[in-house]
Amino acid sequence: MELHDFLKVIRTRWATVLATTLVTALAAVAYSLLQTPLYEASTRLFVSTVGGTSASELYSGNRLSQERVLSYAQLLMGETLAQRTIDRLNLDMDARTLSEAITAKAKPDTVLIDVSVLDTSPVRARDIANALSEELVVMVRELETPAQGAAPDARVVVEQRATVPPEPEVPKKKRNLAVGILLGGILGAGLAILRDILDNTVKDRVQLEKVTGSGVVGVVPYDKGRRENPAIVFESDNSPTAESFRKLRTNLQFLSVDSPPRLIVITSSVPNESKSTTAINIALALAEADHNVLLIDGDMRRPSLARYLDMVGSVGLSTVLSGSASLDDATQESKFPRLKVLASGPTPPNPSELLGSRAAKKVLDELRDRYDYVIIDTSPLLAVTDGAILAAESDGAILLVRAGDTKRDQIAHSIGILNDVGATILGSVLSMVPNKRSGPYSYDYYGRTYGDRLPADALDRRATDPSR
Repeated sequence: MELHDFLKVIRTRWATVLATTLVTALAAVAYSLLQTPLYEASTRLFVSTVGGTSASELYSGNRLSQERVLSYAQLLMGETLAQRTIDRLNLDMDARTLSEAITAKAKPDTVLIDVSVLDTSPVRARDIANALSEELVVMVRELETPAQGAAPDARVVVEQRATVPPEPEVPKKKRNLAVGILLGGILGAGLAILRDILDNTVKDRVQLEKVTGSGVVGVVPYDKGRRENPAIVFESDNSPTAESFRKLRTNLQFLSVDSPPRLIVITSSVPNESKSTTAINIALALAEADHNVLLIDGDMRRPSLARYLDMVGSVGLSTVLSGSASLDDATQESKFPRLKVLASGPTPPNPSELLGSRAAKKVLDELRDRYDYVIIDTSPLLAVTDGAILAAESDGAILLVRAGDTKRDQIAHSIGILNDVGATILGSVLSMVPNKRSGPYSYDYYGRTYGDRLPADALDRRATDPSR
């Protein structure tokens, strides 16, 4: 992964990085609050040996002092001195516990020893540090005196006594918070990269072109206004969404200059990819360019165009194919210039057989001759075969893909279905492209048996949601 790829992942999944950082920062704060405050008192000891008169004797004495410093540091952290300090101060603890709270460090190339003691009480920490240092002075005198009455070979002087520490040494709140934020940022970046690697959805046109093996004819941004009003009034709308459909219209007209597609199927892999809304607005965009357009609801199992465009849904494609109504009687004028609509009609018991019949082929051929463009909204390819049947009889199919939601294997499967029936794939449209990535979108719309109709009250609720 190159730097710009890494930055793109971080920018796209900033919420993951931020959430992880906040969690680790809160954990660091909680850890600091739960820790028992410990105060540190420090003393400094000076070690010297018997001096000499010559330069060599002075050098040897200094080297001897430096060697003794390391031994004395070990004595300070031992249980013997700890017990003597406990006895001296009448402390209520054992020698091992006290020795674990003592740290003695010998400064390199010097004869100095820094002693520090941690304790829950600042006053007791000071008393322990001073008493411990004084006990070492006594112990060294005992150990370094060769005979009764003789001068000791080395001695220890308390160069700096301990004072009462003003603030606790533990916990280090600022350090803990900084470490928590740093670790959170690293962990968050790692999680963001892992999520991106495991994410099987398509997010941009480059990925979509790789999966489909065909060009992207349009990119439609997410527009929450289309949920309530799916149809764009192109005569007065110059929004980014309207412009994206105008570009899509232009791309469709230049797909094949010698034989441009006129009967076009709009389909998708799964529900909730803005298929019906896209079909409506492609038809309206073509109508805006002075083309006579017919919009057909080819989804006989879950029709929606009649609801979205305030049309009569009881007469439509199914009644024409069954011979119950003529094509002229079933076709309805819309409130938009140069756009007519053929609703789905009542749901038949055998939609796939009806759409694959000779009557359906005859009707489609007749419509191709009547109109400049015929746009057919079909059912999702992975749900039933209806969309593939209509795609095979059309001049070409456009596959809708919802950005950040449709999985690559679903798209590949849909492309395979279209290729298997010999349909011409005009390209794909990346729909509902957000400025900020949202989470996975549930698509339980077709979770039940596809042929089952929803209850009337459920249909009314879905009538306000054109994002299927």
